[in-house]
Amino acid sequence: KAKGLRNWLKNKIGEPPVLASSLDLQKNEEILQNRLENKGYFQSVVKGDTTSKNRKVKAEYTAFSGPQYRINTVNFPNDSSDLEKAVKGTSAKTLLKPGEPYNLDVIKGERERIDQSLKEKGFYYFGPDYLLVKVDSTIGRHLVDLFVTIKPETPTLARQIYTIGDVFVYPNFSLAQTQADTTKAGAVQFRDFYVIDKDSTFKPSVFSRSMFFHSGEVYNRKDHNLSLNRLTTIGSFKFVKNRFERIDSAGRPTLDAFYYLTPLPKKSLRGEVLGTSKSNNLTGSELSLSWRNRNAFRGAEQLSIRAYSGFEVQVSGTQRGYNTYRLGAEATLSIPRFVVPFFDFNTSNEFVPRTKFLLGYELLNKRKLYSLNSFRAQAGYNWKESQTKEHEVNLLSINYVQPANVTQQFRDSINQNITLEKSIEKQFIMGSTYSFTYSNQAQVARQNNMYFNANLDMAGNIWGLASGANYKTNDTITLFNAKFAQYVRVDGDLRYYYKLGRNSTLANRIIAGVGYPYGNSFELPFIKQYFAGGSNSIRAFRARSVGPGTYRPAESSLNNFLPDQSGDVKLELNTEYRTKLSGIVNGALFVDAGNVWLYRKNPDPQRQKPGATFSKAFLNQLAVGTGVGLRFDLSFLILRTDLAFPIRKPWLPQGNQWVFNQVSFADRNWRRENLVFNLAIGYPF
Repeated sequence: KAKGLRNWLKNKIGEPPVLASSLDLQKNEEILQNRLENKGYFQSVVKGDTTSKNRKVKAEYTAFSGPQYRINTVNFPNDSSDLEKAVKGTSAKTLLKPGEPYNLDVIKGERERIDQSLKEKGFYYFGPDYLLVKVDSTIGRHLVDLFVTIKPETPTLARQIYTIGDVFVYPNFSLAQTQADTTKAGAVQFRDFYVIDKDSTFKPSVFSRSMFFHSGEVYNRKDHNLSLNRLTTIGSFKFVKNRFERIDSAGRPTLDAFYYLTPLPKKSLRGEVLGTSKSNNLTGSELSLSWRNRNAFRGAEQLSIRAYSGFEVQVSGTQRGYNTYRLGAEATLSIPRFVVPFFDFNTSNEFVPRTKFLLGYELLNKRKLYSLNSFRAQAGYNWKESQTKEHEVNLLSINYVQPANVTQQFRDSINQNITLEKSIEKQFIMGSTYSFTYSNQAQVARQNNMYFNANLDMAGNIWGLASGANYKTNDTITLFNAKFAQYVRVDGDLRYYYKLGRNSTLANRIIAGVGYPYGNSFELPFIKQYFAGGSNSIRAFRARSVGPGTYRPAESSLNNFLPDQSGDVKLELNTEYRTKLSGIVNGALFVDAGNVWLYRKNPDPQRQKPGATFSKAFLNQLAVGTGVGLRFDLSFLILRTDLAFPIRKPWLPQGNQWVFNQVSFADRNWRRENLVFNLAIGYPF
């Protein structure tokens, strides 16, 4: 039957029998002997035989390898032609080393290496198959002499050095065309290339930063690939391809280059519906609508406008009815080049740099509590130094937060828990940021991988120094009815993934950060402070509930609200063992530790938090949790579930912070107070 248990056993578990009549001993002997010869065992002999028992045949092969031959000398061509001289010029970096064993795979790699080198010197039509490595194994002592030669039948085209003639760009090429367009009518010359764009869809200057070929230069593969990669990463083209046409003019081999670019739809509209479930019992949804123009000003600029609206409701616990609503919009303009007044900068790698401008507004309404108006603006640059290194600089970054409609109920709650006041403080942040990211995770061939991100954030420094602001003497200054923030903030995120086997990995992460508030600020603004706890942090504790230090809000306030416990200093350590269980199911065992601290005490005695200040005893104030998890790899996303519980609570009295002895999965009250279930998308790090 096509279905059922027997069909499953036959086609999924079982496999067809292999008949002894299909066994070819002689062919297998030849294959095994050839493999040995390719490794330098030229005197090897392989013999095969079969034995049968109980209607089953067993094949046994015995290999007599003999001695392994080694390389004595490596000789390159000595002829005076351009090709022979170019091949000989690559000898300094040869893969063939005297004293090393003979290996056919290394010889093949040497041919590829020479071909790549020749492509950088203008030999466009040359290929590795035109190279021959002759082997002389008759010199004795189990040594061989190698002679790198060019095959006599190599055609003239492959022996010539080609230069670049004219370069043509077709930015509106359609894949429906049966053949490549060769018409040059209406070509507009810009610098030393031509653009055929009858509708003037793109400015010719768009391509000047991607054209690394210049008329009269010798062809090289590096510029060939750079041009293609940069045209692809501009972001306005769906397909990019090119071809070369040989032109014989005045006996000088020349290549005309043609680039065919198929643009993406200029404008697009996208709608998204998002569902969320958080570890603090908040469940909600968000609806967003995005409009994008991929060529806003004919310079391949990408203009994106996004509007969104969402809500979160408390489905259980003591906060039911305190729903949260969000409404906002943002506009982003991304320009594929450095925009610098009076200067023209460009990068020389395969990645296109970008200048970005952002403007956004959000209204946050927490029912029965308060509302916040938030304005955001940024202007800066983003560029990749290489496949592993990326930089982002925001020369100007502005955040302005203004509270509104603060209810009397929330003001009364502030009197019980002064921490709540931070969530509605007026904030005006104006400064600059820099971010550096290193990641080799895309390099699949690596056994182990690393990720590192470092950030520098400075705000209010020039204005604060010029005005002489000093919170210690109450000489603070306000802008737009808000005290502007003055600080320097530095943090880093280091991750290392160590493979323990084919399906097992040990993932590790260290996060460290410190913010130094001064002048007009005694602590970091709320949106710039650090938090600990949650599905991507210390998973045994509720989101943002750890710290600062050993401080713990009164239980009465915790029963009514879930305050954000923030700090100016952060240290977090995570390690997770990941392994494949079955099919799409992966498992994990993890341990998380960390905390946040305040840099200094609040000058107001009523707002001070005992045990919250960073000190030399910070290692004794770490919260620690452990747990297990399942990950469901659905290819298009990873659904993650984690079940964790604390094993160290920093707010408990000294000597009682480790709570191993209190772990009791059979105790209902312990489970309710300590077990934390996290449902999330993707890995935590």
